[in-house]
Amino acid sequence: MKWMQFFTPAESLDFKETQSYISQHPGDEMTILDVRQPSEYQESHIPGATLIPLPKLADRLNELDPEKPVLVY
Repeated sequence: MKWMQFFTPAESLDFKETQSYISQHPGDEMTILDVRQPSEYQESHIPGATLIPLPKLADRLNELDPEKPVLVY
């Protein structure tokens, strides 16, 4: 595991900034990552979001494209 990636500063966006970012970038330019539980994802999620529950994230990092920005919620 690449531990240093967890110490890289991350930018936070509020709701309006996130909405604006998503509307200005086509879905294939970024990854929207939902780290909630499957039941929460089934109830409601951002269209196109990838579900990787937080407890499984470390084991599934290889599923994320390192060349794309990732919006995590």
